[in-house]
Amino acid sequence: MTTRTPLAALLALATAVFVTSLTETLPAGVLPAMSADLGVGESAMGQSVTVYAAGTALTAIPLSAATAGWRRKRLLVTAMAGFAAANTVTAMSAHYPLTMVARFVAGVAAGLAWALLAGYARRLVPVAQQGRAVAVVMTGIPVALSLGVPAGTFLGEVLGWRVTFSLMTVLAVVLIGWIAVAVPDLPGRRGQGREPMLGALRVPGVAPVLFVTLVVVLAHTILYTYIATFLDRLGMGGSTDVVLLVFGAASLVSIWFVGARIDRWLRALTLASALLVAVAAGLLAVPVGSSALVYAAAALWGLGWGGAPTLLQTAVADAGGESADAAQAMLVTLWNAAMAGGILLDHFGAGALPWSAGVLLVPALVVVGLARAHAFPTRKGYAHDPAGTRAP
Repeated sequence: MTTRTPLAALLALATAVFVTSLTETLPAGVLPAMSADLGVGESAMGQSVTVYAAGTALTAIPLSAATAGWRRKRLLVTAMAGFAAANTVTAMSAHYPLTMVARFVAGVAAGLAWALLAGYARRLVPVAQQGRAVAVVMTGIPVALSLGVPAGTFLGEVLGWRVTFSLMTVLAVVLIGWIAVAVPDLPGRRGQGREPMLGALRVPGVAPVLFVTLVVVLAHTILYTYIATFLDRLGMGGSTDVVLLVFGAASLVSIWFVGARIDRWLRALTLASALLVAVAAGLLAVPVGSSALVYAAAALWGLGWGGAPTLLQTAVADAGGESADAAQAMLVTLWNAAMAGGILLDHFGAGALPWSAGVLLVPALVVVGLARAHAFPTRKGYAHDPAGTRAP
């Protein structure tokens, strides 16, 4: 490891985040075509997003434990190969059950990758640059949501949804080559089996971070999944793409801001992140029907959400210490459980969704405010170590 930031390697990891995040939500943009081709209703086809998240949530912990000793590059390439194979089956399948199995397998592969990506990035750089490295990798999320999903939807309309999924396979194969060339290999961590996985919950600070992750991701998912329905209720259904573009642009600004300051201001940034999303939810809940207010809410939402994955993955890794990989696997599990849960919360009506998101964020703010000793310290432990050699 050198003091120079391995940008090519970090961008390869960011692309892995992009591909897995985009593939998870891609069916939402091509839902009518997929349901027509496979002969099922749109509601049933929409479960392809849920089953992907379920594949990740159900297998991230046991697979991470089983592969803890694998070398990191080998594990990441294996996950991306499985991901490419699952997307290929999805693109070629003419049967709904087979498509759902392929989506589940894609979720499994994505969960295995997600459980190691943040830890991989942190181990490629000196300790004082770890937060910044995770921020680079996490840019894949807002890019996928703000640019990838609209682009995938457009390609699906022009070329067909099967071509779109085939392109995901091509991108995954290219990424495998990129990883092989640009990403340094690192050893696994022996002895991190099932017991250390469960033992990570007893490490001070890990449980509060996991709780905050669950409620923050659930609140975001409620807003994001049903934003088109909510905007249609306001008479802004035709502006969904513009609203999401504002959200995505603000998310990128958030990632840049967080990445530049996370190594000193983890707690303050996490509080600001949850508060901004809560304020955005409150603005969306105000029944005034103002498009300017909606765009303002989208900007605040993006500013709050963009840096959240970086903040939460950094917090759980710092709190986990020697059990960081186990803690990361649990975070990935809860993250996707929250996504699956948010997708199913559709019986309250669109008007209640912003209120639900706002209420969820209240306990998150309380926990971040109180858990200042281990989970969300005021300053990270190495902030005053100029050499950046003391572990957090």
